[in-house]
Amino acid sequence: MTGPQRDRLAAAQSALLRALLADGPAPPGFDPARLALETAALRAKRRRVVAKLEPRACRALGEKFPAVFDEYAREHPKRTDTRAGEDARAFVAWARTRGHLRRRLPWR
Repeated sequence: MTGPQRDRLAAAQSALLRALLADGPAPPGFDPARLALETAALRAKRRRVVAKLEPRACRALGEKFPAVFDEYAREHPKRTDTRAGEDARAFVAWARTRGHLRRRLPWR
């Protein structure tokens, strides 16, 4: 593979990741509806991981948790160098600064 080919492939991969993780536009050749389904599946998986790692915060949010988390996820796409625990803690901190969570969570 030549340098220009690698560059084109890297750009196409970046565009696909933006579409999947950051609500970017569908790259040429991809079905937007199918990408939207995959985006929803990836976000739901990330939401489940956060719920397992930060159950008290997620319980405190109650029925609002999915919508609040999805807002966070759109604003903060998961990076490859971020571990799940860091992501979960960042979500809780973000939810607090946005007023979705109190500073001190109830124990139960």
